[in-house]
Amino acid sequence: MITTIITFIIVFGILVIVHEFGHFYFAKRGGILVREFSIGMGPKLVYHRGKDGTTYTLRLLPVGGYVRMAGAEDDEEELKPGTPVSLYVGDDEKVQRINTSKKSTLFNGIPLEVTGTDLEEELWIEGYENGDESEVKRYSVAHDATIIESDGTELQIAPKDVQFQSASLGRRLMTNFAGPMNNIFLAIIAYMLMAFVQGGVPMGTNQVTVASSPVSVAQKAGIKTNDKIMAVDGKKTSSWTDLSTAIQPRANQKTTLTIKRGSTTKQIVLKPAGQKSNGKTVGMIGITQAQNKHVGAILASGFTQTWMMTKTLLGALWSMVSGHFSLNDLGGPVAIFATTSQATKFGMVGVLNFLAFLSINLAIVNLIPIPALDGGKILLNIIEAIRRKPLSENVEAGITLVGVGFLVLLMLLVTWNDIERFFIH
Repeated sequence: MITTIITFIIVFGILVIVHEFGHFYFAKRGGILVREFSIGMGPKLVYHRGKDGTTYTLRLLPVGGYVRMAGAEDDEEELKPGTPVSLYVGDDEKVQRINTSKKSTLFNGIPLEVTGTDLEEELWIEGYENGDESEVKRYSVAHDATIIESDGTELQIAPKDVQFQSASLGRRLMTNFAGPMNNIFLAIIAYMLMAFVQGGVPMGTNQVTVASSPVSVAQKAGIKTNDKIMAVDGKKTSSWTDLSTAIQPRANQKTTLTIKRGSTTKQIVLKPAGQKSNGKTVGMIGITQAQNKHVGAILASGFTQTWMMTKTLLGALWSMVSGHFSLNDLGGPVAIFATTSQATKFGMVGVLNFLAFLSINLAIVNLIPIPALDGGKILLNIIEAIRRKPLSENVEAGITLVGVGFLVLLMLLVTWNDIERFFIH
């Protein structure tokens, strides 16, 4: 259980960090202020303000993360009239820090009860100083001033010129696409690493590697590594799939294999051993796929495996949409945790394969054009490009709200279904 928990946290952490770093990097490149880069959700544990203007936070729940971009829909910030704050004014007579938190105290802070603010365009804050309601005092706010939020996290304010909507359409579209793109890159790298750990890439042909074991049927019969099994009881086998399909039904039955070794062809008679698998007895002779150990093949496997898995997942998604939909087709954090337990049994290869699979899943799901997902945001970018102007803020906010509501409801249903599947029944 401990191994599963640690693996789950590491795998989930890698997925989130890589995904969010894509948004983070391209937002920075596009001149968008990233106010916060958070790993985890919920209450903050620690935070660090970088010289780049971004606050980096680690939060309690290791089941997600986010990039908080200035002016984006998840960057709601408003100092309401009546809010008590304290101000730190610099030598240039401009406010450098605005403290709204009772958890953090600013030395020499000026107490102010807010009556109005503009932290986007004209950059000012005004209110009653020291409880004196006879006069409203206004202060200019520095462009790079910070605000300490109620939980004690210090973030840079978000002037209009560094907000998400102020970036060009192309840069906004790239920022939205970068998260799923990074997950595709992660899958490619994970599959490459998996091939290195395995010592090569399965060749998929009828060439075999013989297991070195006293109980190996193939070894006892005289089959050697790099032999090619051309036929099983006269039935031609040109691929590993052909070979395994022909041998598995022949448990404990006398079977003739046609073997090619170099330029020599010979026949070997053996009886595949019977082994239980998923409640059935299948024939096994103690061979594995021959491996291509060339570095080029290993590197290429990252791309080919990612492409094959992407096609498989897209096919599954299409069958869900066009056929009978079931919640069992989906899985949330509970299902991922349960599957992590299975992956860890296969060691590093199993974990890397699982990481690649999840990363492709995350990329594909995020590109579905549902509001609140990256795909929904990209769709809005495309609509803006066609219309040559963005949708109104109210329309976009309404669409996003519907998308968020749908996703929250779906996540609740999926999570409960996963709990029933894996822990109740």
